[in-house]
Amino acid sequence: MEEIKKVAVLCGGSSSEREISLQSGQGVYEAIYNLGYESDLIDFKDLSNLKELKIYDFIFIVLHGFEGEGGKLQKDLEDLNILYSGSGPEACSKTWNKKITKKILKENNINTPISISIEKFSYQVAENGLNIPLYDCFRPFNYLFLKPDADGSSIDIFKISDDESLKNAYKNCTNRKRGFLFEEYIEGRELTVTIINQECFPPIEIVTKNEFYDYDAKYISDDTLHIQAELSSDELKDIKSISLDAFNTLGCKGWARIDLFQDNDGKFYVIEVNTAPGMTAHSNVPKSGGFIGLSYKEVVQKIIDASI
Repeated sequence: MEEIKKVAVLCGGSSSEREISLQSGQGVYEAIYNLGYESDLIDFKDLSNLKELKIYDFIFIVLHGFEGEGGKLQKDLEDLNILYSGSGPEACSKTWNKKITKKILKENNINTPISISIEKFSYQVAENGLNIPLYDCFRPFNYLFLKPDADGSSIDIFKISDDESLKNAYKNCTNRKRGFLFEEYIEGRELTVTIINQECFPPIEIVTKNEFYDYDAKYISDDTLHIQAELSSDELKDIKSISLDAFNTLGCKGWARIDLFQDNDGKFYVIEVNTAPGMTAHSNVPKSGGFIGLSYKEVVQKIIDASI
């Protein structure tokens, strides 16, 4: 295998997570420079042709949204014989679409909340209300989540409790003309597990004062806490097992972040799998590495090593 000397950090782009991606890119770029590599920070929006990346030995992808996580970029890089971080095109394609992710998880007996999909969030869906057979698979329920089936920024996620909240979701939705999921609401704890090179880092529990972990809780609020999850040895074994199962079943490689809920009976449910997680100084991946004594740049090195 060729020695890696020159690394490009690919970030930015045009998704709703552009600003977070730029922050992540800056952090990774500085870490790679401090690790002794030659490094350039590249905004995907400024890249006119991927062939420009052939001068690099390795591409570190911290580009969010479809551009970085949908699989096309990975396929194009492979066609150009360029090494890159993280999962391949097929795994990215599967994990980018929550509907496909959940179908594969269910087929492989990996716990995930019950869900149904709709082609778009139409006026008719809002006006029909919740008292129709479409929602019978969830009954009885106090809440449902409504979320896009392909997005990672927590935009257009709504907690639905009645017909009125469904209509309000329709009014406040920024992009209704795409696929959505209605998903079972799991009462309990929200957790996330970083996996690098088949190793589960310490799980993080996300604690928010908001109704749920929405865009405000994720990116704006100073009250959201990301703490090392207090779990029994059996719970720790279970969450690592289900996270690795999801990672491997979906064909992931190198690194990823698995997001989960734990219900009040202690059962874990995989919500989604992120193949290009955030890497800001406050993001969960470097934070979980810190729990086992790894510096930010050491986490970055582990991701590079796991991807080649």
